[in-house]
Amino acid sequence: MATLSNTTQSNKTLSNTTQKSATQKSTTPSKTRTSFYRRLYVAHLIDQGIASVPDLMKATGMPRRTAQDTLAALEELHIDCRFIAEPGQRHNIGHYAIEGWGPIDPRWIAEHAQQLREALGYPAIGSSDPDQ
Repeated sequence: MATLSNTTQSNKTLSNTTQKSATQKSTTPSKTRTSFYRRLYVAHLIDQGIASVPDLMKATGMPRRTAQDTLAALEELHIDCRFIAEPGQRHNIGHYAIEGWGPIDPRWIAEHAQQLREALGYPAIGSSDPDQ
């Protein structure tokens, strides 16, 4: 009986460890996944009018360089994102616009924007609290 009890206890421990590993994996997305999510979410924000680097930084909390790199990387997903300069302004004053989504479905992104935002740890739009 002691052997059966020890085996049962070992199986419970393994089961708990496996469950923890599965939970940890599902709550901590890979770098590849977060990079993909970040691109989708930034394209969504631009489509919603949050369309300049400072606005993206404010909405997401990401550093300027990350925002710039993410904008440049949209083309890898065949998302056509163009910079539109403000007439008469200097120093690249303007905004970005999504001119084509390629194979990406913007409706899917809009429907899942909150999940993407939460997976990335970004604050709710209009909130400065990253836990929202």
